[in-house]
Amino acid sequence: MNFQDPLKNGVLIVQTLRNNIMASTLLSTAAITLCSVIVVFVSSESSSGSTVSVHLAYSYTPTLLSIKYLCIIICFLVAFLCNMQSTRYYAHVSFLGTVPTWKNKTGFIEYVAATLNRGYYFWALGLRAFYLSVPLFLWIFGPIPMFLSCCVMSVMLYFLDTTSSFAQIIHTQLFKEDEARTNDVESISQPLGSMRILDRSVVP
Repeated sequence: MNFQDPLKNGVLIVQTLRNNIMASTLLSTAAITLCSVIVVFVSSESSSGSTVSVHLAYSYTPTLLSIKYLCIIICFLVAFLCNMQSTRYYAHVSFLGTVPTWKNKTGFIEYVAATLNRGYYFWALGLRAFYLSVPLFLWIFGPIPMFLSCCVMSVMLYFLDTTSSFAQIIHTQLFKEDEARTNDVESISQPLGSMRILDRSVVP
């Protein structure tokens, strides 16, 4: 039977996915908790009839404040749903990563990789929702703090999401070295396998 034994790297895969699941669960819990706190705060204000007036350079109406709170709640709900979907895909990959696969069957491996990428996409969207909640929260204090936070957030995300040319060169060299090592191992293993076959044929 020509299949890959998952016991060599299956434990490492499960541990890594477990850490990702814990991180996604923590972020989803934080998002739904903050959403609940905001809902309780707004409902207590509306029931008591008092309005929180925050003055920076403008006067706010209760309708505008309600719209701001609603935008923050929607942002945290999106973060919660994205992180829950990320947890779902990571849990699915943790089961698929320990299943024995045939070496010549690449469809299963591509399916596992696509599922893992989907989990990462939802993880990235959940983080973006948390980043977006900062300018929305500062919007309560006026448009100027919101504008400044948007500028700072844009600069920060630029450095976080882009890779320098030096890092790209390092990753390219490491990939080439790993590929060369793999080719050397395959070139060495093929003559050894043929020698073993010849030895078995010579032995009476």
